[in-house]
Amino acid sequence: MKTLLKTTLITLIAVLISFQGMANTGTDEPREITIEGTDNLKFSIELIEASPGETIRLTLEVVSNMPITAMGHNIAIVDKGTDVQEFVMQSMSAKDNEYIAPAMEDQIIAFTKMIGGGETSVIEFTVPDEPGDYVYVCTFPGHYFAGMKGILRVK
Repeated sequence: MKTLLKTTLITLIAVLISFQGMANTGTDEPREITIEGTDNLKFSIELIEASPGETIRLTLEVVSNMPITAMGHNIAIVDKGTDVQEFVMQSMSAKDNEYIAPAMEDQIIAFTKMIGGGETSVIEFTVPDEPGDYVYVCTFPGHYFAGMKGILRVK
């Protein structure tokens, strides 16, 4: 009887451990990343390392006392192979479309809306399957050229 009880207990522990392992894989919950955009025209995080197929919930927070018309920020993550400068140049004149070039929307993985000081914008996206570097930028006029950019590195 003691042997049967011991064997049953060991089996139960093994089953519980295997279920715990499945529950902790993290595949159901997105990884949360918060990036600040400030008046110094830099993102607080300029490199995000991610795994192919991972889900990320990205929050952009703008820290500024200036009005959105002077210091608005967004984040646009563009696909590999996109001419980033051309994307930014076209987007700067697309004020009515959150400063995202309508003709180039098919080259975007994800983007936040344009926001001002004290505001936040949240996006959730699936990381591309293809490894490599994907550029993210602020498309408010002049911000990319001042250095407001980063890399989503998929490996």
